[in-house]
Amino acid sequence: MSAPQGAAPVETETGRQQEQAAQARPSVGRRLGLQRYGILIVFAAMVLGFGLYIPSTFLSMGNLSNILGSQAVLFILVVAVLLPTIMGDFVDLSLGASLGLSAMTVAVLNVNDGWNVGLACLAGIGVALVVGLVNVFFVVYFDNDPFIVTLGTMTIVSGVIYIISGANTVGIVSTNLSNWIYGNDFLSIPLEFYYGLAIFLVVWYVLSFTPAGQKALVIGQSREVARLTGVRVNRMRSWAFILAAGIAGIAGIAYAGTNGGVDPTAGSALILPAYAAVFLGATAIRPGRINALGAFVAVYFLATGTAGLELLGAQSYIQQIFYGAALVVAVTMPKVTRDRIFKRRRSA
Repeated sequence: MSAPQGAAPVETETGRQQEQAAQARPSVGRRLGLQRYGILIVFAAMVLGFGLYIPSTFLSMGNLSNILGSQAVLFILVVAVLLPTIMGDFVDLSLGASLGLSAMTVAVLNVNDGWNVGLACLAGIGVALVVGLVNVFFVVYFDNDPFIVTLGTMTIVSGVIYIISGANTVGIVSTNLSNWIYGNDFLSIPLEFYYGLAIFLVVWYVLSFTPAGQKALVIGQSREVARLTGVRVNRMRSWAFILAAGIAGIAGIAYAGTNGGVDPTAGSALILPAYAAVFLGATAIRPGRINALGAFVAVYFLATGTAGLELLGAQSYIQQIFYGAALVVAVTMPKVTRDRIFKRRRSA
């Protein structure tokens, strides 16, 4: 039985389209693979470049210790930023202020009021948790925009810091705290790096391998879908704000121990780098999705870049420029890649 007239050209055209689509798939896969590991490739190239140009200083153990130790406070704050962000609450601006309030509380109670440093640290975490509870009340239960609310709480907390400190730098915090945060080391790396690493590993495990982590991802993608599947969205979001504030409080303790004294502006300069790392991390490992491993890589990618530039003689303010540029690139790159892939698929 012969095929109907005109069938062959249709089949030929359909076959040609399928062949083009098949040829396009590997190209799309390569693009996604390159994006997934792009930051690691650039990271390796940057280390190689600085290592070849200034090997005696950049490749020294002292520089490695400085990069890992000096960024530990930021690293802990990044972990705090991850929690509400991964659930779609962009952004919690109060976390930097919570860090500063915790650090100042520790300093004032320990130095001015003679409190035991352990009790002062617990108080520091406690006041940070209060800020988190305030955010829960106004953001989650009144369903307000988190950016506006946390901008307000950030401003309020900044004012409180000036009140309790008398607008003065407070120091010197107990040497016991300084020793256990920055003074003592393991494998020539300050202990505070390992504290941050421990917190990160717990959060990474929960987000990646537990039902709570999977629910958090669903909430971040669509709260309505999460509700329809039985997830208690508001409860999860509330815990994210509270735990983030508590971790920011721990970052404040690390700040006080690292610097010895606490300035009223402590924490305010760290919130931009923290978000730069989180959004830059979303372009790697699991592109297009906020993820803990990507944020971890991004923190030390940015730290290594600024350390290398400073060793080359760049001024300290280059760090802010580098972080700001990274944030702009981080929010732009996924859109550019997504648009290119979409156009390629349409043309195929």
